[in-house]
Amino acid sequence: MTEAILLVGGQGTRLRPVTVHTPKPMVPAAGVPFLAHQLARLAAAGVDHVVMATCHLAEVFEPHFGDGSAHGLSLEYVVEDEPLGTGGAIRHAARRLRGGPDRPVLVLNGDILSGVDIRGLVAAHRERGADVTLHLTRVEDPRAFGLVPTDADGRVLAFTEKPQTPEEIVTDQVNAGAYVFTRSVIDTIPEGRAVSVERETFPGLLARGAYLHGHAEDSYWLDLGRPEALVQASADLVRGVVDSPAVPGERGESLVLPGAEVAADALLAAGTVVGAGARIGAGALVHGSVVLDGAEVGEGADVRRSLVGAGARIGRRTVLDGAVVGDGARVGADNELRTGARVWCEAVLPDAVLRFSPDDPAAPTGRRPQTTEGLQQ
Repeated sequence: MTEAILLVGGQGTRLRPVTVHTPKPMVPAAGVPFLAHQLARLAAAGVDHVVMATCHLAEVFEPHFGDGSAHGLSLEYVVEDEPLGTGGAIRHAARRLRGGPDRPVLVLNGDILSGVDIRGLVAAHRERGADVTLHLTRVEDPRAFGLVPTDADGRVLAFTEKPQTPEEIVTDQVNAGAYVFTRSVIDTIPEGRAVSVERETFPGLLARGAYLHGHAEDSYWLDLGRPEALVQASADLVRGVVDSPAVPGERGESLVLPGAEVAADALLAAGTVVGAGARIGAGALVHGSVVLDGAEVGEGADVRRSLVGAGARIGRRTVLDGAVVGDGARVGADNELRTGARVWCEAVLPDAVLRFSPDDPAAPTGRRPQTTEGLQQ
């Protein structure tokens, strides 16, 4: 159908410590690297050639995906020595494209989980004869995104990147991170320097009279820039809220990968994933969470909407709710880590000490860490 460029060079700073050892598109979601879901959906839509634009931890991608044949694709890789931004990365990757100047090229951000109709997006681009077609989605609070107002026919009128004042919020349509470029348009992006398509390329094209079409669609869409979004995406994939051919096994309340051990009286729910070699102790509750390979959740622990890194250890009766524990970290027994808490990779939190007697009416509703060393709020 067409070929594609996947932008996977970002550093994933907002996801740390999840991305300390793993590039953002390779963080597991529903049992496989997130990028596997994008590749599977591209293959299912008829795309057969994909160029990955890599930068941060670039050496990780090719050993895992190889030439793409196992995924029904032909994969190639380009590496940026220095970050080139979205536009610069597209231009840099275009050297590996095979189509002529009039061919459509699909471009996807590597950190968006979307149910967009890929065939429909490319078809709309061809039918409209657009220079660039953008997938647009509607959000309740558009302040963190680039706004894209369109006319009644879908022609893009302007771009407002992350509006700062109420007057700038002129639409709830935002740039959803999937585009179709006519190949010749890519060739107009400057080479050898950082370029933002959102701030430079698209506004520049509009100023020159190019036709940019906004393809608004209300399918599932989630930006995985924050840990809580990544955890939600994984759960939604496991439960079948959004479809992906790459999810191993049946859809349901949990996904337990081969080699994992789950105690008979432990409860897994709400799209939880338990990675290969991980262990869930007796009486533990793991709800809507991701427990990566080789991690351990102790007896009676309560883990909700959280991510437990590879090889990490969660102590007995510890509560995690909206927390992130980095790879190899140790969280002792009876701790309580709530929304926004992040424990760095290899950090150690000792067992908590009760500061109140259990029958004291002034006691807090849980146990708190004895120390905050290694803990980020």
